[in-house]
Amino acid sequence: MTTNPTLSDLADKAAAARSAPAYGHDALISCDRLVRIFTADGVEVQALQGLDLLVREGELMALVGASGSGKSTLMNILAGLDTPTAGAARVAGHDLLAMTAKDRLAYRREVVGFVWQQTSRNLLPYLTAAQNVALPLQLSGNRAHARRRARTQRALELLELLSVADCRDRHPHQMSGGQQQRVAIAVALANDPAVLLADEPTGELDSGTAEQIFAAFRTANEHLGTTIVIVTHDQAVASEVRRTVAIRDGRTSTEVLRRSEVDATTGHETVVAREYAMLDRAGRLQLPAEYTRALGMRDRVALELESDHIGVWPDDHDAEK
Repeated sequence: MTTNPTLSDLADKAAAARSAPAYGHDALISCDRLVRIFTADGVEVQALQGLDLLVREGELMALVGASGSGKSTLMNILAGLDTPTAGAARVAGHDLLAMTAKDRLAYRREVVGFVWQQTSRNLLPYLTAAQNVALPLQLSGNRAHARRRARTQRALELLELLSVADCRDRHPHQMSGGQQQRVAIAVALANDPAVLLADEPTGELDSGTAEQIFAAFRTANEHLGTTIVIVTHDQAVASEVRRTVAIRDGRTSTEVLRRSEVDATTGHETVVAREYAMLDRAGRLQLPAEYTRALGMRDRVALELESDHIGVWPDDHDAEK
């Protein structure tokens, strides 16, 4: 026997929904059902298809995905370089859909730092390393850095922190690729941003130099508390962070969480990784392709709700084809 809900029941549910914390209320970065549609030659392309993502303050994480998965589009939106078509996105309390052009300029100068893959895009060739780092301070209009001496001191402190103090008086062409990228990180950190974004920062570097660049990101995260999101194809870099989120077809698909475990007998510390499939706000779940292939899953799957889990099974009709 079933009973219809009363007006009182509906009112209670509505009140509970209103009092519930908003999605991502305690996250520094919150993307809620984010959509980005491009139109090229009259054809619509959905780069992001309802993407959900939460990043907590102080995290150092990586975004991975194949070319065309939507990860670079997401980075451009978070950097204030592009605008979402629909959904919601907030970074450090800033609504990325509601900002004016003036707001976006201030946001890019003060809230986020950005490091490009191409070393030549990060630094002005006619300025020294120290001058490159001091420039964002000069443009910000921050009273704390109104004096040249204060800007120079801040620049030297960041170069020292990232182990490139010896490059202070060098121009970009006088530095190696790795030194340029570490100076670029210092530039991105100059105005003490809430978030540092990096798009394939080791893409043009060899593995040894890439390790140095990641060490610089880790230093910034640990010593300055900066939240850092890195887009990378480099699995060596991705495996160095505690959290790696994979994007596929414009949505978050899987997430790898890593934690340290210490053997009680030997005291030896190991890193244990576990991969999870992501369930988005619309209830969608992307199953790994190797799983669906192994079980012959194609168009439909059968679901069975148990007391402590959900069973996912190939459709019987598909199996007979």
